[in-house]
Amino acid sequence: MIAQIILVGALLLLVSILAGKTSYRFGVPTLVLFLAVGMLAGSEGLLGINFDNPLIAQFIGIVALNVILFSGGLDTRWDAVKPIMYKGGLLATLGVFITAGSVGLFTYYLLDFTLIEALLLGAIISSTDAAAVFSILRSNNINLRDGIRPMLELESGSNDPMAYFLTTLFTGIIVAQDFNGWDSIFQLLFQISIGAASGFAIGKLSKLLINKIELDFEGLYPVLGLALSFIAYSLTEVIGGNGFLAVYISSVILGNSKLIRKNSLRQFFDGFAWLMQIILFLTLGLLVFPTHIVPVILTGLAIALFLIFVARPLSVFISLAFFKVKFKSKVFISWVGLRGAVPIVFATFPMVAGLEKADLIFNIVFMVTLVSIMLQGTTISKMAKWLGVEDTTVKMLTKARAIEFSDESKTESAEIHLHENSQGVGQKLYQLKLPKNTLVVMIIRDDNYFVPEGSTQLEAGDTLQLISAKKQDLDWVVENVG
Repeated sequence: MIAQIILVGALLLLVSILAGKTSYRFGVPTLVLFLAVGMLAGSEGLLGINFDNPLIAQFIGIVALNVILFSGGLDTRWDAVKPIMYKGGLLATLGVFITAGSVGLFTYYLLDFTLIEALLLGAIISSTDAAAVFSILRSNNINLRDGIRPMLELESGSNDPMAYFLTTLFTGIIVAQDFNGWDSIFQLLFQISIGAASGFAIGKLSKLLINKIELDFEGLYPVLGLALSFIAYSLTEVIGGNGFLAVYISSVILGNSKLIRKNSLRQFFDGFAWLMQIILFLTLGLLVFPTHIVPVILTGLAIALFLIFVARPLSVFISLAFFKVKFKSKVFISWVGLRGAVPIVFATFPMVAGLEKADLIFNIVFMVTLVSIMLQGTTISKMAKWLGVEDTTVKMLTKARAIEFSDESKTESAEIHLHENSQGVGQKLYQLKLPKNTLVVMIIRDDNYFVPEGSTQLEAGDTLQLISAKKQDLDWVVENVG
């Protein structure tokens, strides 16, 4: 029996990975394929796996979100986030509040919901999803102007606390049939303050621990990082703060500190975060009963379209009204309001609490999430080009595969690919007149790596791997060679 369970789990993982490998050829986001595999394996699918336990799904969701947020925080560069910190912060707080309120009012007039039930639905789908935003932006290698990308990643990594608070607040009001406005405001401020302070403190302590402790095995350092991420969440929750915020802040601090094993931590959490995403979406897919989704298709579609075309733009334009942000940038930020696993995980809270309309809310949230990923997730690249917010000069410049330096190193590595119309094609290496302290250390041609000489003539299809003392010099190579 144990072997059969492991076999089924392994096969589901394998099928999900293979499905994700080919999904973008057909313009379908990987996350949708993970959900589809889970639904096909579920009680109404081909394998008939009977899974109807929202409490277990909620537990898996919280564990997975911790890993995903921690991984995203490790990859967040403070120098990129700092200029847009207040913009992202308002999107993650005021933006969530506006989204929840507007969707709640729309639902109240659309369905036979009480106002609190409608606001609960709005709260559940009010935050953008870190897993969806991180994976779609990074897998598409989309580079954006005006700090849009770090703003979106900061928002998606830090807006879960507000949505989590509103979800638990409205769930509690329905259960207890009691509401105290001032007490709720105090709880919100308390949870955010404790979460931020705890995350900062744990991040600093984690840095000292990782750098000072000498473990006998190199492979234990990523395990230590994993333990610290769970401590950041659980300890903060125990003392009354918001654990999601603490995890994200602690990982951002670690990602921007001098760690002796930072690269190994990033690589471990990058792979582990993908594993958690697959497990999370598979679990949520198993929890879904397709026959229960059919009756709410029109309702879910209506709420999803209102969210995408009214509520999200409203929240973005109001939140960013205090800053000088271009109109097209606001439109693009509005479009990347992806909903993913987080709303579905939050939709399990009413189910665990035993609310009367919990199943209906869950099915509507699932439908809204599906529409959001399919409609917005498949068109992000096209919208970026159409609105002119894509930074095409950076897209050619990627980190060299065979060359890697620590974050503290002053040396930059990159690679560019030469096309038929590239300026460098046909020239010999010495004719390029590269900037000082910039070298082509390797050329990839027809899957073969070789070290070039000054007389080496460049051909279309070559990939040049470079090192330089300045990133600006690498940008010059892109403009004048690539």
